[in-house]
Amino acid sequence: MSGAATLDIATSGIWTLIILAAPMMIVGLVVGVVIALFQALTQIQEMTLVFVPKIIAIFVTLLLALPFMGATMAAYMDQIVDMIIVGG
Repeated sequence: MSGAATLDIATSGIWTLIILAAPMMIVGLVVGVVIALFQALTQIQEMTLVFVPKIIAIFVTLLLALPFMGATMAAYMDQIVDMIIVGG
């Protein structure tokens, strides 16, 4: 296996990781900003108020995105297996 093939596999793996993590990260960011805005507008300075809604939102997003994540990981694994079978 050449260096270019190794870099292609690594690049593909990193992009797969970014695509898989993006939905949860974006939802966590949006929920965090909305709750921070709510805290700023109401002047409620409770530090633990952010965690429960963010955890629930990320968990629901994970449940909804699970089929997409499984299909993406299966496609990446198929690509890796094909490269192993071909020999590089």
